[in-house]
Amino acid sequence: MKITVEEDKCGAGGQCVLAAPEVFDQRDEDGIVVLLTDTPDSGHHDAVREAAQICPAACIHVTEN
Repeated sequence: MKITVEEDKCGAGGQCVLAAPEVFDQRDEDGIVVLLTDTPDSGHHDAVREAAQICPAACIHVTEN
């Protein structure tokens, strides 16, 4: 799995952090998504897929290997 995010589209909703806190974080100053790893361990794949699906800005993109 490979993850990319479009920071310029992020609305700082934080749903990704709630779904997969090991993979996503938010900047303190504006809440914009921060990608902690773009190739998460397989144990986090389901949470990452959920984060991408529930992102209100649709700025998280997942590519499956």
